[in-house]
Amino acid sequence: MKSTLETLIQEAIQALFGVSEARFAVEYPAELAHGDFATNAALVIAKAVGKSPREVAEAITAWMEGKDKNIAAISVAGPGFINFSLDRAYISAELAAAMAPTYGHGTDWAGRRVMVEYTQPNPFKPFHIGHLMTNTIGEATARIIAAAGGSVIRANYQGDVGPHVAKALYGLMQKGKPDEKLPLNETAQYIGECYVYGNTQYEENEEAKKEIDTINRSIYERSDEAVNELYDWGRKVTLEAFEEIYAILGTQFDYYFFESEMAPKGKEIVKAHIGKVFEESDGAIVFHGEKFNPKLHTRVFITKADLPTYEAKEIGLTATKFEKERLDASIVITAVEQKDYQAVVIEAIRQLYPHYAAHMSVLAHGMMRFAEGKMSSRKGNVVTGESLIRDAQALAQEKMKDRDMDAKTKAQAADSIAVGAIKYAILRQGIGGDIIYDAEQSVSLEGDSGPYLQYTATRARSVMQKAADAGIRASVAKAPEVTYEIERVLQRFPSIVSRAAQELEPHHIATYLTDVAARFNSFYATEQIADPADVYAPYKLAIATAVHTTLVEGLHAIGISVPEKM
Repeated sequence: MKSTLETLIQEAIQALFGVSEARFAVEYPAELAHGDFATNAALVIAKAVGKSPREVAEAITAWMEGKDKNIAAISVAGPGFINFSLDRAYISAELAAAMAPTYGHGTDWAGRRVMVEYTQPNPFKPFHIGHLMTNTIGEATARIIAAAGGSVIRANYQGDVGPHVAKALYGLMQKGKPDEKLPLNETAQYIGECYVYGNTQYEENEEAKKEIDTINRSIYERSDEAVNELYDWGRKVTLEAFEEIYAILGTQFDYYFFESEMAPKGKEIVKAHIGKVFEESDGAIVFHGEKFNPKLHTRVFITKADLPTYEAKEIGLTATKFEKERLDASIVITAVEQKDYQAVVIEAIRQLYPHYAAHMSVLAHGMMRFAEGKMSSRKGNVVTGESLIRDAQALAQEKMKDRDMDAKTKAQAADSIAVGAIKYAILRQGIGGDIIYDAEQSVSLEGDSGPYLQYTATRARSVMQKAADAGIRASVAKAPEVTYEIERVLQRFPSIVSRAAQELEPHHIATYLTDVAARFNSFYATEQIADPADVYAPYKLAIATAVHTTLVEGLHAIGISVPEKM
């Protein structure tokens, strides 16, 4: 309906004032009492046509009267806003459509192949909070694009070579390998602790620094048998531990790219373009980004030791991505502190492969901070992404302990609630800002939280089951005269998903679902939904069914599952 209104308003402006193109907005009013849609069109063109906004609004309103049977009422408000209320029959028809799982699906990305690269944890290091945020945002981005008709390819780029690996191996050589009986996640945690030890030694001990640099070179060259054996073991353990976390988070990747594979390719490309794109400087090979854009800076792509840096590996990665897949878009999810670095790399790629760069973009997210203060450091006192998940699971299990369900169902529900709590806390606001994570609030079944949405979905499912047991079938054939607020909000879902897909902002869906849940719970508190004696019971059941479908599909679009019971 939104696009229909936009077309009609533009036709009115053209017919009345001869304005062929006006940049106005059609939005949802903050208060449903003001109608189902509102536009600022009159305020936008008033000055250009030499009339007051109110006069323009009244003229547009008069022109649009009777033009579309789905518009029940048009009114002018304030200085010149125009409000639209939709017809009862249209709302009912949309309610019927909203019961189908495909209701929110769109075409904004139809026909486009999109690679979304996200998570990017490094073997030999912990899966930290940043990886958890990147995974959450990346998975939601991938699912939203898929819901908008795109063909999505999920990619994970991991740093399995580099100084961090050498530091971890040094720590393992000094401390020894852990007990073989340790669980996988604890073994991976021990390797991460060895990295922290190695990093400290590298910064404080000159002899250790030299030894770590030697280990680093031998990793690239595969020249030391003992190092190779330890490297292969540590790489395998940490990658397997990451897979356990991906399974909990509900992510499956189509491609795993590794720095060890991208390094030689990137190095070859950089060296082939010395004098054209890159320059030699004090024995290193650099890219002077400021020569192409004054906002950029110089970065090293190959070191004096003839080792490719992260930047050179990114060149190899980009070439590999576009060689493997015919991509219409390549989207990288990363932390905001990487934005300047990424800008230089993309400019270098633009000089090498302008057709690749034209299809590349970076979504940069903020940091996670905790209600009790920031808790992260390279020195070891780090709250890892995995520990945050485990803590949320423990909180969820505590809340579920008195629920009447078997142990397996209870455990599955707790896992779903824990992941939903963390993901919603990350996705409830725009991805560019820092978030404050409150562990207790995140698992609350009331208010602004993921579990609140999950609980509302299970409540709707329970109502559906109760109605089925009473022999009631959902139908919109007989609608009450009153139009409930919840059904007026439900018809917004496709537009909300479309906006999230266009802007790549999952928070539009998260906040919308919170509004749906709140309005349904108010409806639930005042209406008997599964009363066989109520002539409108089938219609009310249709509302509950559409709410359940909207919550399940909407949560799925941002990477959150709904447990069977809560």
